[in-house]
Amino acid sequence: MKKLVLAYSGGLDTSYCAKYLSKEKGFEVHAVSVNTGGFTTEEIANIKEKALQLGATTYTSIDAVQTFYEKVVKYLIFGNVLKNNTYPLSVSAERIVQAIEIVNHAKKIGADHIAHGSTGAGNDQVRFDMIFQIIAPDITIITPIRDNTLAREEEIAYLQENGIDYSWEKAKYSINKGLWGTSVGGVETLTSEKPLPESAYPSPLEKKEPTSLTLTFTKGELTAINGEEDSCVNNIEKLEAVASPYAIGRDIHVGDTIIGIKGRVGFEAAAALITIKAHHLLEKHTLTKWQQYQKEQLGNFYGMLLHEGNYLDAVMRNIETFLEDTQKMVTGDVFVSLHPYQFRLNGIASQHDLMNASFGSYGEVNKGWTAEEAKGFIKIQSNANKIYNHVNHDQ
Repeated sequence: MKKLVLAYSGGLDTSYCAKYLSKEKGFEVHAVSVNTGGFTTEEIANIKEKALQLGATTYTSIDAVQTFYEKVVKYLIFGNVLKNNTYPLSVSAERIVQAIEIVNHAKKIGADHIAHGSTGAGNDQVRFDMIFQIIAPDITIITPIRDNTLAREEEIAYLQENGIDYSWEKAKYSINKGLWGTSVGGVETLTSEKPLPESAYPSPLEKKEPTSLTLTFTKGELTAINGEEDSCVNNIEKLEAVASPYAIGRDIHVGDTIIGIKGRVGFEAAAALITIKAHHLLEKHTLTKWQQYQKEQLGNFYGMLLHEGNYLDAVMRNIETFLEDTQKMVTGDVFVSLHPYQFRLNGIASQHDLMNASFGSYGEVNKGWTAEEAKGFIKIQSNANKIYNHVNHDQ
């Protein structure tokens, strides 16, 4: 039998693929799920049981949370990446790591086919296929849902005919959870005018009394909360646990899909948004004006390429090198307070703070130059515009 690795989530589409590819196409199906922060131990056990019932020869769960942080999330923080100034790339960033891990597993077991359950209408088909084609051009990609343009009802009917009668009732809201946030899709996000209701978000408002936190960054990475050091991944998870009961980090992202249409999705990402904004504030104090300017350009470019599935382009490694180099002085504490539906950045403390008052204070008395030197600087600074206005005075 031909070996095939199936990117398996346990949902309807990938469950159809597992049964269809093993029974109708005669593949030896090896189901794989890649955990980038969204699965509990119990959920993984349930996914395994279902995959084997559907005809998979083996099931493998790959823990890639740390890999996801090291390969992607770290640079999203360094670059303060928010797609369209809103979305921290919660789910789209995960797909890249998931695709790479699936290819590596296929190579490991000697599979010459890979399958996924993406349709032909979204971004994920592009992200998965690009990674597969670049890393393993000799492996054949199979996509039954996309190729056969299957409707949900057809998939359910096929599974029922084959004795698989799980509850396939479509949830009112689709939830995709990971280390860097949770996406929320529903009927409201299919149009332009309606907000998601309170009930759509997985984390309801449970706390109302404000809480203060001290976030410690070391060379741009979140290394401690309230003085307690831990791994960066654990700190992100701890911050999410503390902040999500305040219903912080909710928004709706509107953007352009890879295939050229507009898309709208809700999300909640308390830890991601707090981390990025706190990190950005610390950078405002510790980086030069031009470091910040160049970082903003390259951070946006990095996020765009990641979103579009171009993670393996060599320029991404170039940008990562630049971003990492800018973090040498981004060390210090950021003081944050949590409130219902919002957080506030109250200030920072850092030995690299460029607001050091021993040199000069903005708008106050300076110690580094005289009044005459300031006047001379301003005169020279105005030369270019003086010349332009003199030459073009009629305009």
